[in-house]
Amino acid sequence: MDTDVSTDQFLPLNRAPLVLALILALTMVIAVLFGARVFYDRVARQPVAMSAIDSPDASSPECSTLIDRLPSSLLGHRRTDIAEPAPAGAAAWSSNSTESITLRCGVSLPLQYTTLSHTTDAAGSTWLRVVDATPGANLETWYSVNRHPAVAVTTTRAALGSHANPVDDLGESMSDLSTIAVNPHPAPLATLESAGTEDRCDALLSALPNTLGDFTRLDAASVTASGLPAASAAWTAEGQEPVVLRCGVAPAPGYAPGAQLQQVNDIPWFEDTTLANGTTSSTWFALDREAEVAVSMPQSAGNAVIVGISSAINEHLPRA
Repeated sequence: MDTDVSTDQFLPLNRAPLVLALILALTMVIAVLFGARVFYDRVARQPVAMSAIDSPDASSPECSTLIDRLPSSLLGHRRTDIAEPAPAGAAAWSSNSTESITLRCGVSLPLQYTTLSHTTDAAGSTWLRVVDATPGANLETWYSVNRHPAVAVTTTRAALGSHANPVDDLGESMSDLSTIAVNPHPAPLATLESAGTEDRCDALLSALPNTLGDFTRLDAASVTASGLPAASAAWTAEGQEPVVLRCGVAPAPGYAPGAQLQQVNDIPWFEDTTLANGTTSSTWFALDREAEVAVSMPQSAGNAVIVGISSAINEHLPRA
């Protein structure tokens, strides 16, 4: 038997091409990762566009000092340039196109700041949180309501992440701003004229639900403390404008025969847009009852609010 074995089987394996291929592959991976990081950094450093808004004190020395003292990082996002023309008294932080925070100094406080507003104490200031009610929006703005000049911080929900608010790290920067007492705006519907029919509203007020969607009803003492008159009810939700009901009011100022009405649970409703300037809330009047009912509610409140109130009116407030 031939037992000879070819010596070719024992020739050493030439690993040089394999090593070279591995080095090239690793180099390519590193290059791709480095390129992605450079691209990401460039995107993150793109100037943030900020439009001009009502900011009467934006050019004040106090705002200039505040802007200079702001941190280089906020909630982990780096300070970013603002696209020209940059408004006065403004700053921005960003990580990418969906994670950005902007600050404006010297703004006017919004009409959403009323005697019914929820406020939060953080970073040595008192803040009003306002959630953007526009469908599909993911923004919320925090207003300092006890500082002059007033400061507004707007963040995307992605930039906020797990943080409770975007302002906790601004205490030192804002410490030189004056602390003042600002009177909030009156509660919605507080200035409506009465028709003198509030005595017909007791059954309705007792039957109104404690919750309307995300909104929780306030107790009678809180409603009175807000400045609302008798025969009123209010529901609030964090970050949103309140739902307010008044029974026994005068007819809607903007109503005229032939006006468009909406029927909900046998209740004809008229929306008076003449009362909606400067707010995202709508004012509705329930017609054809022995006492006229007005309801102010944010446009984002949903059907649960108007349906719940309509059911109570239908059952506990007789027709005219």
